[in-house]
Order: sequence, then structure tokens, then C-alpha cells
Amino acid sequence: MFDVFDLSRVLIRSITELCRADHQDDPQVIAQWTANKDPETIRGWIRDGSQIWLTEQAGQVTAVGGLIETGEITLLYIDPDHIGCGIGAALLDRLERELIAAGCTEARLEATATAQAFYLRQGWQATGQRCDRQDLPCREMRKSLHPAH
Repeated sequence: MFDVFDLSRVLIRSITELCRADHQDDPQVIAQWTANKDPETIRGWIRDGSQIWLTEQAGQVTAVGGLIETGEITLLYIDPDHIGCGIGAALLDRLERELIAAGCTEARLEATATAQAFYLRQGWQATGQRCDRQDLPCREMRKSLHPAH
């Protein structure tokens, strides 16, 4: 079992320090976005049909990923001290492989402005649909999970 306190810390630090393109350092926006990233709420995310994945280095959580086995990636946050090390790409690849193992042929997610370029580099495509998540404008993205021939 993982430590929900470490997971919460990574989520909040990532949002606060790395997602400035989304929250513009507005304390109210940051507070709304991080309000459900507390340990008690995170415990509720653990249920049948969902998975939470962590990466660790020297016993410290470096990244958090989540999925719903019907084909949605729900979380992908990197600790600010570990950006640019390939952890995000490796964790995203793992989440995609888990969805394939669950029988999904397509994955979907909602990308913030901060994350859109990252997902595009990983082969995801914007659908053109906008959505709001916790009052943040996001873009729906999809990726085929069919194996390359």
C-alpha cells in the first residue's frame, strides 16, 4: 500500500509549481484545484476498476498516475524536483499498457494547458473538444492503443 500523504504532497507541489500556465499563480484557483488532493479524498480514489501508480526514487514518490480501466487516464503528475528525467513518459507508457491489458483499444484524458504539449509528444491527439475540470479549461485528448504493425 502506498502512502497517501506522499501522493498528496506530489500532487499539490506539481500543481502549485508546474501548472502556472493553468492557474496563473491565483491562490483561489490553486486552492480549488488542490482541494480534493488531500489524503482522505485520495483514499476514496482506490476502488474496483481504478488504479493508482507511483514512481519512487530513494524511497520518495516522484510521480503519480491514475486510470480507470474503461479507458481513461485520470492522473499524471510529476514532482517538480524530477521534471525532465523521463519519469512522466515512462509512467504514461505504463498506464497505457495497463489499459491495453484491460482490453481498451483507445485511451482518453483531459489535458490542462500545461500538459498538452507533453501528451502531443507522446502520440496523443486533441479531439478539439474543450472541457472544464475544477473550473480549469482543458482539452480532451485521445490515443489509439492498437499495437503498431
